[in-house]
Amino acid sequence: MLQRVLLIGAALAGCGSPPRTEAGLVAERIRTRIEAAGVVADLRAAGEPVYASDVLPKFYERRLYSPAWSDEHGATRLADDFLTALRRADAEGLRAEDYHLAGIVAVLAAVRTDDARSRPALAPDRWAELDLLLTDAFLVYGAHLLAGRVNPETLTPEWVSNRRTADIATVLESALVSGNLAGWLESLVPSQDGYRRLREALARYRVVAAGGGWPRIPDAATLQRGDSGNAVTALRERLRLEDDLVGQAADDHGVDRFDAGLEQALQKFQRRHGLTADGVVSAATRAELNVRVERRVEQLELNLERWRWLPNDLGRRHIIVNIAAFELEVVDEDSVVLSMRVVVGRPFNRTPVLSDTMRYLVLNPYWHVPRNIAAQELLPKVERNREYLTRYKVRVFPSSGPDAGEIDPATVNWPAIRPTHFPFWLRQDPGPLNALGRIKFVFLNKYSIYLHDTPARPLFEESQRDFSHGCIRIEQPIALAEYLLRPNPRWTRDSILSALGDAVDRTVPLPEPMPIHLLYWTAWADGDGTIEFRRDIHDRDAPLWKALRARPPTQLITAR
Repeated sequence: MLQRVLLIGAALAGCGSPPRTEAGLVAERIRTRIEAAGVVADLRAAGEPVYASDVLPKFYERRLYSPAWSDEHGATRLADDFLTALRRADAEGLRAEDYHLAGIVAVLAAVRTDDARSRPALAPDRWAELDLLLTDAFLVYGAHLLAGRVNPETLTPEWVSNRRTADIATVLESALVSGNLAGWLESLVPSQDGYRRLREALARYRVVAAGGGWPRIPDAATLQRGDSGNAVTALRERLRLEDDLVGQAADDHGVDRFDAGLEQALQKFQRRHGLTADGVVSAATRAELNVRVERRVEQLELNLERWRWLPNDLGRRHIIVNIAAFELEVVDEDSVVLSMRVVVGRPFNRTPVLSDTMRYLVLNPYWHVPRNIAAQELLPKVERNREYLTRYKVRVFPSSGPDAGEIDPATVNWPAIRPTHFPFWLRQDPGPLNALGRIKFVFLNKYSIYLHDTPARPLFEESQRDFSHGCIRIEQPIALAEYLLRPNPRWTRDSILSALGDAVDRTVPLPEPMPIHLLYWTAWADGDGTIEFRRDIHDRDAPLWKALRARPPTQLITAR
């Protein structure tokens, strides 16, 4: 009797336990793989490393390790949807092969083949591998769309990133619930028109590259309006392929004639490349014409990546300084309301890349001469000319303290001073000779970089304007000050000029703080969609290209 009761009890207990489902078996395999990897710090799937090794375990822990990409019937539609989206990674300037594409395709084909042969049972280990690969691919690809594949601060010390953040694991969960994976991935990319237009340009330039590129303009004499010959024919085709020659038909003399339409197209090309728009194929213009289309594709990919390093909101009103283009633009509600030429840092004094907020300006600023400039540049001038400091109204102090007494420069034995042990602080008075000009625009940052006026006005006429020690000299300081102070009716153009006439150092807070972005773009889209290219003056493209082509790190922490 007792034996019968025990048997019945055992049977009832068995009836109360849920059967082990196929999805449950896959979940068990996912859990055991993640837990085992936590011991050896090496999570792999189908022989490939899992890159999102910090975020992926948390994603599965939230869902009690249930598979994200399969159910009792096999792979869901979402697995195929994501695979389709992943194959389009090149449209963003990224490479699908960096996100387990080959592994996903191979494992998915294998499990579907096995499934067709052995239904209804699934192979839990294989399905667990597929799930881990798909999840890791989404987390890493999503993080790269959001904040870039490369951390710029690992490439150069003069780059401060303000990249966007999000919980990518939550994004994946939302995408799975909604069933709209492509839409959620698109929500991660920069929302600005500049990114979208650059992405569209990338597709167009790739079409040209796939067609064999554009013809080379032969190294010959200068080409200009009225010339004819094979070189002119090549020029016409070259400009047509890059959309500079749109709607321009050759005149009655034919395609080998350099006519007015071709001249206008060439001028457009020159403007897009920062050249003098004289409509003449000189050596400089020929060099830009002969840059291969593959290099232009590369530039577009590099600068899509740089877009992903920017904050999502640049500000309703903001200032952009494009270092590579030597240009400043003030943007108000997506419209450029003020633009001007600038002078930026030399290759060995590179202007840093950063985003910050401008909060005040200084009228008639003193110039507190940086110690390295004083020792390396001003000291030799003083040794050659004892009146140099007096002439340029530069004062000498024993220290930077407020109570430091001024030293008469005539009492200093300047030839005995060594640049490596320069003992003084130099300060230049406000005035027409002041190196900062009449206005300084301040946004506090660790590099002590700011915008300022300059007495060296002829430098703005140069086509390549990299002459500064890192700070940015601007062409129209009064116009910029007038715009920034506009919300305060006290500060009109006349009142600004009157205050400048006093030659008294004066700090003026901005009525509204202004976001400012110092950028380094060698390719970008203007407001009308025109694609601009510039030379890589500070040699920043090559290191980034190398980093983009390297394999992802084996321990990647995705953006959150």
